[in-house]
Amino acid sequence: MIFLDTSAIYALADKTDPHHAAAYNKFQNVLESEEAFLLHNYILLESVALLQARLGLTSAVFFLRNAKSFEVEWVDQNLHEEAEKELERIGKRGISLVDCTSFIVMRRRGVGKVLAFDPDFQDQGFSLY
Repeated sequence: MIFLDTSAIYALADKTDPHHAAAYNKFQNVLESEEAFLLHNYILLESVALLQARLGLTSAVFFLRNAKSFEVEWVDQNLHEEAEKELERIGKRGISLVDCTSFIVMRRRGVGKVLAFDPDFQDQGFSLY
């Protein structure tokens, strides 16, 4: 299983993004290996908002329709509160509540690899795919 981050989702969608080619190739490799993608609903929300703001509603809706093929962990109150504590513990301006939620979900699910272009995952002990 590979965790899927907003940074990779956006790079895949935007052909002008500097990481687009790498995102496309890595995404294809995961699909060919038949590994599953994991994300949580905060990633869905963050990605849709980013895609809609930068690329338009059509791009956001296209992503939502295709996101049904990913395994989605739905954030409940306990996970949200744990992510709040993680955000405060890390105490770094560039790490978001969504990032902290990702770190917790990955640890809980035993997922060590992430398709992302965000070095904060490596700083938290995960491997970039």
